[in-house]
Amino acid sequence: MDNRAEIRDFLATRRARLSPAEVGLPTSGRRRVPGLRREEVAVLAGVSTDWYIRLERGHIAEVSEDVLAAVARALRLDDAERSHLDDLARAARPTRVPRRRASRQVRPSVQWMLDAMTGAPAIVRSGSMDLVAVNALGRALYSPVYEFARGGPANIARFQFLDPRARDFHADWAAAADTTVAIMRTAAGRDPGNRAITDLVGELATRSEEFGARWAGHDVRLHHAGVKTFVHPVVGELELSFDAVDLPSDDLWGLNLTAYTAPPGSPTADSLAVLASWAATRDGTAAEHRSTPA
Repeated sequence: MDNRAEIRDFLATRRARLSPAEVGLPTSGRRRVPGLRREEVAVLAGVSTDWYIRLERGHIAEVSEDVLAAVARALRLDDAERSHLDDLARAARPTRVPRRRASRQVRPSVQWMLDAMTGAPAIVRSGSMDLVAVNALGRALYSPVYEFARGGPANIARFQFLDPRARDFHADWAAAADTTVAIMRTAAGRDPGNRAITDLVGELATRSEEFGARWAGHDVRLHHAGVKTFVHPVVGELELSFDAVDLPSDDLWGLNLTAYTAPPGSPTADSLAVLASWAATRDGTAAEHRSTPA
């Protein structure tokens, strides 16, 4: 996989955000580039300038773990960025084992697990931010995403950047958009041949300047736990803790399971109960309509 452009842009953006003063280097004269020069990164990493220039041009396949670690330290990469650099190196190696195509389905046992989680919204999403599987409360929580999909694949990124209602649904839309793009960029680094991601990136980059600007930033993120605030059109504000794990047996598809919870007795817990009731009523009404003879 030729991912030299991705490697070049990632390293260049990480270099551009650091100043000489931040890394203990002297500053002198007018600088023609933002952040550190290539030769300064080379000094910090303990490699030759020519070698680092070659690395930044994308020649990373044969680089040792020790050298990658030195470059990561020099650029002050966080855990997500270091993992992304490793992914880019693996993707560049010709002996890399091809991944399978992305799937829109999960094993039955995964769906059974979701359905057993009756008190917490739970979703399984792909690296391209498709909602691959949900439980009843998860579908209710993400009902605006499903409504925007109009029966097609429900996709969080497409909703966030192409539906104006997303700015009402997310209490902090900018932060939510940053996270979505960082997750997609991380997934693309792990699996650069994933057509679902590359096709969606092409679509959103041409239709949304907000997406294009964020994608060009090359930010990545490990998304495991935290708090999100939604403003649901039915029950209002929901401040939810989330815990997310990759599905180990589905790693070739890059699927991730996320569950949302609220402290017992909290206003959000009460609102989730109302949302569950609304979902049950809506689903029951829909089932009744389907069974009514024409």
